[in-house]
Amino acid sequence: MNRLCNSLEPRVMNDDMLKLAVGEQGPQEEAGQLAKQEGILFKDVVSLQLDFQNLSFNNIEAIEGLDTLVNLEDLSLFNNRISKIDSLDALVKLQVLSLGNNQIGNMMNIIYLRRFKDLRALSLSGNPIAEAEDYKMFVWAYLPDLVYLDSRRIDDHMKGQAEMKHQFSIDELRHRERLIQAQQAEEQARQAELEEHQAAFVEHLNGSFLFDSMYADDVEGSKLAALHGVGELLEAYKDKFVIICLNIFEYGLKQQEKRKVELDTFNACVQEAVQENREQGKLRIATFEEKHLLSLNAIRDEADLASMEARIVAYSEDITELSSALMTLEMQLVEQLEETINMFERNIVDMVGLFVENVQSLMAQCRDLENHHHEKLLEIAINTLEKVVKGELDEDLPEDVRALFVDKDTIVNAVGTSHDIHLLKIDNREDELVTRVNSWCTHLVGKIHKDEIMRNRKRVKEINQYIDHMQNELDNLDSGDILD
Repeated sequence: MNRLCNSLEPRVMNDDMLKLAVGEQGPQEEAGQLAKQEGILFKDVVSLQLDFQNLSFNNIEAIEGLDTLVNLEDLSLFNNRISKIDSLDALVKLQVLSLGNNQIGNMMNIIYLRRFKDLRALSLSGNPIAEAEDYKMFVWAYLPDLVYLDSRRIDDHMKGQAEMKHQFSIDELRHRERLIQAQQAEEQARQAELEEHQAAFVEHLNGSFLFDSMYADDVEGSKLAALHGVGELLEAYKDKFVIICLNIFEYGLKQQEKRKVELDTFNACVQEAVQENREQGKLRIATFEEKHLLSLNAIRDEADLASMEARIVAYSEDITELSSALMTLEMQLVEQLEETINMFERNIVDMVGLFVENVQSLMAQCRDLENHHHEKLLEIAINTLEKVVKGELDEDLPEDVRALFVDKDTIVNAVGTSHDIHLLKIDNREDELVTRVNSWCTHLVGKIHKDEIMRNRKRVKEINQYIDHMQNELDNLDSGDILD
């Protein structure tokens, strides 16, 4: 059997392999056909075998492509060519892992498995690692929550002995793990905060980022900073500029909270209206179905053909009346939601419009500061040029800075280039904010309208299917009884 495995070409784990395996191991018959029609949802898979089947080996060399199997609890990769345990990070619910008869030889692969807090059963028999003298003790010590190793229950006493033997190394490892976890938690907190700021469209405006970016690509501005008096000018400029950015940032967060409240209130109103409408529909159906069995039984028991036909007509009219009542309720809901949606749209558009208007006003203040700074910088530069021409310059300027002072046009162009870069950065950040918030608003309103259309279509389909079912039941009864 091993010769057969070795004679086959190694394979790569991909979506086709996963789909095939899930299809073979998933529900069959009607449920299986439905899954194939609707598409396989990998997030619903809890158990998967990619091992020896029907005398054919998958011959997988590396673990990969399993990121979508987030709810997988049981994974078998028995009888393959895997030499390293990795790329399983997404499988946070993993409880059982079978990697027997592979090519895993490095004991450090066990360390990787410590991240799976729910792992209770592990199989590594048939790997080079299992031949190591300290194999079992190492696994027991480094995976303390493991219950089964190679299909054998782990003895608690032996587990304790193993932990004592490797205690020093494990303590060091735990210390490193705590440091890594702290770093990850800090990074996750930073990312969550950034996402919150991005949702408010004011990320990186809670500090000097925009100001610093203005000078990041400003070669001429960096040179001019060496002039006497420019340092103090820059410091005052930066302080005022950052205050405006902070005002935009804080205003943006407050407006985001207001938009969120508006959206939450709207969603609650929609859900309440839909739920109330549904309850009214259920009452209508319940009232109808109270008569349903009685009407059908009366039709079945009616001996007189004319009376039977009269009962059938009356029951058919009841079905038509129910259909009309349910459709009327749905149309009332459509009109109610249309009014609610239109009101929300007006409110959210107004909120976004006011937000944009105020941000643009604050950005205009940034441009005013830049214009003022430009004037002062140009004044210092011209005065410095006059001193250079007269030979009265006391300070010793770097060569690249002194090269700017060959004539007035050169220094004016240098100051102007710096100014243009700064204004472009401010304009771009403003345009980006305005474009994104307007796009968000358009997308949100569009999605709400689309969701309502889909909800209405689904509800109408539900009503029609129910009414058709009732009518078919009557038609079948009618035909059968008349034939009898």
